[in-house]
Amino acid sequence: MAASDPEPRTERRAIGRPARGRRGLTAAEQHGAIGHQHRDVSGGWLRPSVFGAMDGLVTNVSLISGVGGGGLSQHTIVLTGLAGLAAGAFSMAAGEFVSVSSQNELVGSEVAKERHELEHNPVGEQAELAATYRMRGVDPALAEEVARQISERPDDALRVHVREELGIDPHELPSPVTAAGASLLTFAVGALIPLLPYLLGFDVLAASVIVAAVAAFAGGGLVARITARPFWRGALRQLALAAVAAGLTYGIGTLVGRG
Repeated sequence: MAASDPEPRTERRAIGRPARGRRGLTAAEQHGAIGHQHRDVSGGWLRPSVFGAMDGLVTNVSLISGVGGGGLSQHTIVLTGLAGLAAGAFSMAAGEFVSVSSQNELVGSEVAKERHELEHNPVGEQAELAATYRMRGVDPALAEEVARQISERPDDALRVHVREELGIDPHELPSPVTAAGASLLTFAVGALIPLLPYLLGFDVLAASVIVAAVAAFAGGGLVARITARPFWRGALRQLALAAVAAGLTYGIGTLVGRG
C-alpha cells in the first residue's frame, strides 16, 4: 500500500485546497471580486462633470442676474449669456486639461524616482516596505516575508511602493482628455439652463432665476445621492450657494446700471 499511496495523497491535497483560477484566485475570491465592486473614485470624469455643471449654472445665472439687474435688453442678456457659456466652457476645459496633465506628470516623475530606487537599492526598498507593514500591525516575520515576495516581482513592487508612499495607483490615473471633455460639456449644459427662458422669448429675469433655482436644487440633491449623502442637505446647500452668488451680482448690476 505504501508504494501505491502517492496518487491518493495528491488527490487529498487537491481536495484540501480550494480550486484556483488563472489569476491564482479561489472560487470564493473570484465570487467576492465580482460581487463586491466600488464605483470609480479616481476623479476621471465625476469630479469635473459635477464641478462643471454646478459652475456653469452658478456662473451664468449670476452673470444674467447682474446684467438683468442693470436693466439691459433681452438681446444683450442673451448675448452676454452665450458669451459666458462659451468662454466658461472652454476655460474650464483648458484648466482641467492642464491641471490633470500636470498632476499626472508629477506622478510620473515620482514613479520614475521610485523605479530608480528599486533598481539601485533593492535591499533598502524591501526593508522599507517591510517596515511599512510592521507599522500597520503586521507580525515582523510575516512583514519581512511579504516584502520579500513582492520585491521578487519588479512591476508589482513598484506599484505597491507607489501606492504605499504616494497613496495612488500609477495605472489608474485620470485622463486629461476625459476631464477636459466632461468639464466642457457639463459647464455648457449648466450655463444654458438659466439662459433658456430668454432664448424661448421670456424677457423676465425672474423666470431665469426660478429655472436656475430648480436646477441647482435638483443638481445638488442628485450629487448628494451619488455620494450617499442626504438629498435635502446637498440640494439646499447648492441652492443657497447659487442664491448668494446671483443675489450679489444682481445687487452690483442694479447699483452700477441704474445708479
